[in-house]
Amino acid sequence: MVMRKKPKRAAPTSDEVVIKVRGLVNAMGDNVIHDHLDLDVKRGEVLGIVGGSGTGKSVLLRSIIGLNRPTDGTIRVFGEDMSELHGLDLRALQMRWGVLFQEGALFSSQTVEENIQVPLREYTHMSEELMDEIAGIKLAMVGLPEDAARKYPSQLSGGMKKRAGLARALALDPEIVFLDEPTAGLDPISAAQFDELVRGLQKSLNLTVVMVTHDIDTLRATTDRIAVLVDKKLKIGTIATLVHDPHPWIQEYFAGPRGRAALDA
Repeated sequence: MVMRKKPKRAAPTSDEVVIKVRGLVNAMGDNVIHDHLDLDVKRGEVLGIVGGSGTGKSVLLRSIIGLNRPTDGTIRVFGEDMSELHGLDLRALQMRWGVLFQEGALFSSQTVEENIQVPLREYTHMSEELMDEIAGIKLAMVGLPEDAARKYPSQLSGGMKKRAGLARALALDPEIVFLDEPTAGLDPISAAQFDELVRGLQKSLNLTVVMVTHDIDTLRATTDRIAVLVDKKLKIGTIATLVHDPHPWIQEYFAGPRGRAALDA
């Protein structure tokens, strides 16, 4: 196993809670996925969400951004109750975050530049010239060459697709970025480079990052705190603290061979 170098990280910049989840219940029929789950996300931190298959990591993320309607509970983002927002108020809140979905979720019929411009077209009334300029800036921010703007997703490597998806997530200069399995499918070198990119952007832009991942090296390299989905609820800590948690799954994940290697790296 190739271990990735751990970059130096700053502590969260604020105790302000920008996402507050209380009593969240998600269920599919009789199958309860989350049972009165609570979560606080602080401004300026990188929070990793991890859990076994079927624990609802992506469901939690989609609930926070309004793509999944919870069975019960409240979700507040920047103090706004998501269940009470509609129309222009909801759009105004959505402009304050960006999302990188799994595999980048780029539109195959559009160029990279056009993909980056999707949120600009949806939420603003900018000129074509200004949108072209912004797309070029975002490409540079994520480390893609200028000529990538005119390429289609099918012409990109896996790592380039992730970077293009991240550029689109940053198009509106968000305060929060949600990442769903950002390093899945990448080789260790590309994954390490993406980890470094995320942490660098988080620090330079003072972003709050909420990241769903299964990659313990990414957790080690990027996160300030980790939220573990077990028994339909969350346990929150760091690798150093979670390694002592007695829960069997947490022990296996963080205190097993990969977890110990990540902790010792």
